[in-house]
Amino acid sequence: MSPLSKRSLLQTVNAMAASDGDGVKISRLAGRQLNAAMDPFLMLDEINSDAASDYVGGFPSHPHRGFETITYMKAGRMRHRDHMGNEGVIEAGDVQWMTAGRGVIHSEMPEQEQGLLHGFQIWLNLPADEKMKPAAYRDIRSAEIAQAALASGAVVRSIAGDIEVADPQHSDAVQTVHGALPAFTTEPVLADVMLPSGAAVDLSFAGENPAMVYVYGGSTLELNRRQMGFYGPGDRLLLQAGSEGARALVLAGKPLAEPIAQYGPFVMNTREQLEQALEDYQHNRLVQ
Repeated sequence: MSPLSKRSLLQTVNAMAASDGDGVKISRLAGRQLNAAMDPFLMLDEINSDAASDYVGGFPSHPHRGFETITYMKAGRMRHRDHMGNEGVIEAGDVQWMTAGRGVIHSEMPEQEQGLLHGFQIWLNLPADEKMKPAAYRDIRSAEIAQAALASGAVVRSIAGDIEVADPQHSDAVQTVHGALPAFTTEPVLADVMLPSGAAVDLSFAGENPAMVYVYGGSTLELNRRQMGFYGPGDRLLLQAGSEGARALVLAGKPLAEPIAQYGPFVMNTREQLEQALEDYQHNRLVQ
């Protein structure tokens, strides 16, 4: 791996404090000003609190159309119910991948009233010709998610996408970690990277696509906690932990470069499509 192909940090953005659902406190990265940089992703929310008042209200029944939601739990338990009859609880290390497509009405409620609840919800856009595809749902248990463990103590879990993982000091010992999900049009990569103090890791994946790194614990040499770094294309993404170690999500995907028209839980390409989504929801046609 040539040092000339290293991905460069182009931009850093801080997550903003927000609330959603029934008063759930979150850290959020989203909005029109980030649409181009995050493409094909739309949003990243983090919940991280051991105060029940911050999360117990959960996310009562609500609709979606036109994109996919990815929920990844680090601690605590969350119950999903939807109009298709799906119901399940995901807990530490588990993932729920839901394709809203034409329409989903669902709820996501904490399965606890005390203790730490820590997790993420990521919105991944669908291309224009897939926005009205049938809805789908899948739970991925922690044991299904492959990981690479390095001698340094670094661990990389791949939820989506194939990733080559190496220690920069021993780059001849490369491990390939295969994502737990099949290929998508948007070619998503989603990995959880955990580094002990001072450790480093070289990640190689989809070199032609830009990448994002969200630090949710500790820091890297370039990013602090609750910061998102936007990296350009390249063969290598080098991450090195600070003195407290680092825990980060790595995301990448094939940009759609399509118009985005969004109103809350509906993400379409035109205003007319948004108006149709609202009308369908108001007249109980969203999920037909």
